[in-house]
Amino acid sequence: MPESEINQPEYNQDKENVGVTASQPAQGIYYGWWLVVISGFVMVISTVPLFHAMSVWAVALERQFGWTRAQLGFALTFTRIEGGLMGPVEGYLTDRVGTRRMVFIGLTILGLGFLFFGQVQNLWMFYMAYVLMAIGQGLGSWIPIMTMLNHWFSRRRSTAIAWANVGSRGGALLLVPAIAWSIDPDHDRFGWQVTASAIGVFVLVVAFPVSRLIRNKPQEYGLFPDNEPPDNQPAGTQARPGAGPSRGVASTDLTPRQALRTRAFWCIAFGHGFTSMVILAIMAHLGLMMEDKGFTLQDTAWVVIVYLSMAMLFQLLGGYLGDRIPKRFALFGFTSIQAGAVVLLASASSLSAFYLFAFIFGIGFGGRNPLTVAIRGDYFGRASFGKILGLSTVPMNLLLLVAAPLAGYMRDVQGSYTQAFYLLAALNMVGAVLFLMAKRPVLRPEGPMTVASGASD
Repeated sequence: MPESEINQPEYNQDKENVGVTASQPAQGIYYGWWLVVISGFVMVISTVPLFHAMSVWAVALERQFGWTRAQLGFALTFTRIEGGLMGPVEGYLTDRVGTRRMVFIGLTILGLGFLFFGQVQNLWMFYMAYVLMAIGQGLGSWIPIMTMLNHWFSRRRSTAIAWANVGSRGGALLLVPAIAWSIDPDHDRFGWQVTASAIGVFVLVVAFPVSRLIRNKPQEYGLFPDNEPPDNQPAGTQARPGAGPSRGVASTDLTPRQALRTRAFWCIAFGHGFTSMVILAIMAHLGLMMEDKGFTLQDTAWVVIVYLSMAMLFQLLGGYLGDRIPKRFALFGFTSIQAGAVVLLASASSLSAFYLFAFIFGIGFGGRNPLTVAIRGDYFGRASFGKILGLSTVPMNLLLLVAAPLAGYMRDVQGSYTQAFYLLAALNMVGAVLFLMAKRPVLRPEGPMTVASGASD
């Protein structure tokens, strides 16, 4: 089969070890970039209605059922319980069966979860629906997608992840205001139940055709990461067949056991957790916080659009910087900006203040987003990336468990969200410092299982 045909979508993806050699880069557009586009679409339909739209779902649910802020916040807590328990399983299954099957299984469960969400009549049904949707999202989205991109890209890993996230945020710019318009309790439109059911049907319809476009690893199709064969690597770089080049990037593959014994693993996992706590709290409570200040649901949607728009732009900058400077320095800078934005949110009382928060938050959130995954790929390699990424979600999700209910509880007790978001901003800065401390791990020659952190970047 000619190499030019390897890039065509109809090529049989079920074959592994097809025996095609690729001493030269394949002609045409590298299929890894098509996978970036597909990844963005998968993350749009799997994460935006579940997480980014939570601010608008919460307003409609509170209006109909009268649930407290803490009760609403617990829904996202249950998703983090799922993430903490299922993360290692998701990573193991991704490495075992591949991203393609995981996306199909996950989207199918997610679609059924949204259909169940559309039938919710009480609080426990709401929690069960969110757990079911979270299981589907976890199985079919972040860990499998990031694992696939880590296999297809090495030198341009940060850039590829950034573009995938740009696609995700671009979809959110359309989907969040559309959901807000559809479920706005002040207007007689479709309502939240019909909207949730429609999302469920759509996800079920696209699950199979989208999964058929997924390809797990470039080596299975005679390709290399970044579409560059090993003989293109600079002198002195150690290469394995099919591993691709790694200009300026360490190519050592660590086992899960080795990764767990590094300081970098724990700094990144807890740093990611502390910096994501505020994001989860914002997803759950931004609409409720703005309602307390007298703003409408559409005002909330526009604020979300502003921070997602900025995140789109600065994800590209984050990806660009991550491929050119030590990622831990870039992570520290962007997460510090994110913390500053949360301080502004804590005291915001006018619509212009909320827009200023959204502008600055989008810079920090967007810039750090691709780097949290790319740094793991740089440090731990590709061979066991899914397992390592899954394991790292356990400490991260332990922190995320408390974020949304804590913010809701503090608001119920104190009457405002001010102190809650000041606290979350401080924890965000703890995460920034932990990222800064995450130096590249190095295998010591004196023992195959001896791993040390602290190599210079």
